[in-house]
Amino acid sequence: MLPPVEKSARPLWHYLLAAAGVVALAAIVLLVMGREPISKSGEVWLWNGKVKSPENSQHIFDWYSFSHVIHGIAFYAFFRLVTRKRWPVGLCLVAAVALEAAWEIFENTPFTIERYRTATIALDYYGDSVLNSVSDILCCAGGFFLARYLPVWTSITLVIVMELGVAWMIRDNLTLNILMFLYPIEAIKTWQGG
Repeated sequence: MLPPVEKSARPLWHYLLAAAGVVALAAIVLLVMGREPISKSGEVWLWNGKVKSPENSQHIFDWYSFSHVIHGIAFYAFFRLVTRKRWPVGLCLVAAVALEAAWEIFENTPFTIERYRTATIALDYYGDSVLNSVSDILCCAGGFFLARYLPVWTSITLVIVMELGVAWMIRDNLTLNILMFLYPIEAIKTWQGG
């Protein structure tokens, strides 16, 4: 059974429209930064499962899409706890989308791209396409809505399953990505390299 819908001063569609505006603004900023609109190959794939490939982070979904779903779950929990549910859920969504958009812009700066190339297994990483960045932001929004409508234990279980599953499949996940970005450990990098 779905939880009751909160009453707020604004209908939910106002917040959805604002969130869509944030996504569009992020796409424009990424284009101005010189990011490729789609993969350099000119192709658009629904899924790219090969991490060690120039096509990684260029298409709609990839293994890192799961990390962005986790971002959305975490943002939902964060904003609902910090605001003590005083903010309407729609405003929390806009804030989550804005944070994710800011991350996507920061992730595609020369500083961050170079950091990934030197500190993690992403040796061929040259940044996300705009298509992939927009998809990542939408995955975050999807995670936000999952957390909104699923029981807490289900959200926690999903996070654990996604983290373990992705680690098993590609030897990377959100936890390892954060760790290796902030504090690279050579043993982990060697393990990730296979």
